[in-house]
Amino acid sequence: MTPEQRLQALGLDPPSGGAPAGNYAAAVQAGPLLFLSGKAPLAVDGQLPKGRLGQDYGSEAGYALARSACLALIAAMQEALGSLDRVQQIVELQGSLNTTPEFEDHAQVLDGASDLLVAVFGEAGVHARSVIGVASLRKGVPLTLKATVLLRPAVD
Repeated sequence: MTPEQRLQALGLDPPSGGAPAGNYAAAVQAGPLLFLSGKAPLAVDGQLPKGRLGQDYGSEAGYALARSACLALIAAMQEALGSLDRVQQIVELQGSLNTTPEFEDHAQVLDGASDLLVAVFGEAGVHARSVIGVASLRKGVPLTLKATVLLRPAVD
């Protein structure tokens, strides 16, 4: 099954990538690597989720938010590559969580993204990762994700 077929089987439809929020690219390819800029959870009813983990969101809601942000990452991959079949391996996933000082469930939250990557890419979705808690994020979003992807050579 292709990654696109897996997305369809999961009932997921990645949104269009959208423009970056500043003077940078959503994705940059350097040799066989694709570097994806940070993505926040998708808007709900036209509004970006806002708030802090440990205050406005618990671990379960954070898991869903990480999954949503990961879908935005996948959309950026798809837009940059034309096809998710070009993904050979998700190399690294990094998460920044807008948290209270007491929040300690960072890993459980980021599992929302990691689990989705494995569901979509199979073994190629298993990755290294890191996650940190921060005092604030742009526009008050609860988390952002960025990733590095190893690519298969393009077939002409």
